[in-house]
Amino acid sequence: MLRETERWLATRSWSATDRPLHRILAAKRATNQSVSVVLPALNEEETVGDIVAVIRHDLMHQVPLVDEIVVVDSGSTDRTSEVAAAAGARVVHRDDILPRIPAVPGKGEVLWRSLLVTTGDIVCFIDADLREFSSDFVSGIVGPLLTDPGVDLVKGMYDRPLGGAAGQGGRVTELMARPLLNMHWPQLAGFVQPLGGEYAARRGLLEQLPFPVGYGVELGMLVDALHLVGLDALAQVDIGVRKHRHQDGQALGRMAAAIYRTAQLRLARGHLIRPSLTQFERSADGFEPRTYSVDTEERPPMAEIAEYATRKVA
Repeated sequence: MLRETERWLATRSWSATDRPLHRILAAKRATNQSVSVVLPALNEEETVGDIVAVIRHDLMHQVPLVDEIVVVDSGSTDRTSEVAAAAGARVVHRDDILPRIPAVPGKGEVLWRSLLVTTGDIVCFIDADLREFSSDFVSGIVGPLLTDPGVDLVKGMYDRPLGGAAGQGGRVTELMARPLLNMHWPQLAGFVQPLGGEYAARRGLLEQLPFPVGYGVELGMLVDALHLVGLDALAQVDIGVRKHRHQDGQALGRMAAAIYRTAQLRLARGHLIRPSLTQFERSADGFEPRTYSVDTEERPPMAEIAEYATRKVA
């Protein structure tokens, strides 16, 4: 491991317990910064309500850490929107944000558009499929941004159990993202969960970043933030254990392909001959190919969008 990465691990990796809540709140009052929590959601009626309720109870009612909770629904066909609203979130539908630019499917698309419907100086992203959710996830990753002006982006790190086995849940991380980072961006090799969906950043950074529209958004954001603000402006916080729904092998393959494509664009900004992935399913006639396009579109930095600039002036 690079000496710079080893030094970073010693100085920019913390535990959620390192910053007691009273210290975080004091820093928030002193700096007068606001905090938005965004949950990107697609058919998460079973979990999204509990997550919203915990954040509202612990970090809005008991203590004034979070200023707004926004659930961005990216086309759910279940009761995700109704459940989230009943729990107290403001629900916004993806297609209603920036209608001038037609929306495309993908998590990164939702995160990018969320910048237009939130107001916080700090934006905290939380996946909507978490089970046994703790508000420490939010306070833990927001804490360094409120207490340390030199930190611009904080990733959550945690254990991800799979089928009762500890540490086996991050399959795409271990098989795709970690090798890519170690080989091409070794400064980022110290991130325990580079693809984790729980992280927070300053709006001033997020609005300068391009957003891959699909699963490559987390890796792309790390790499681009490294180049924009440097390694010491990035950090990670241990928030315990993350329990969530796991994808099947073929879905993981599509995720891995999107992440590789994101990395490849950043390495060369070149053009792939075939930005697609073929997988196989057994049928009565044998194995049949199924070909999927790999996310290649990216949204520009939000600071370049006229509607966003107009909103900031207003």
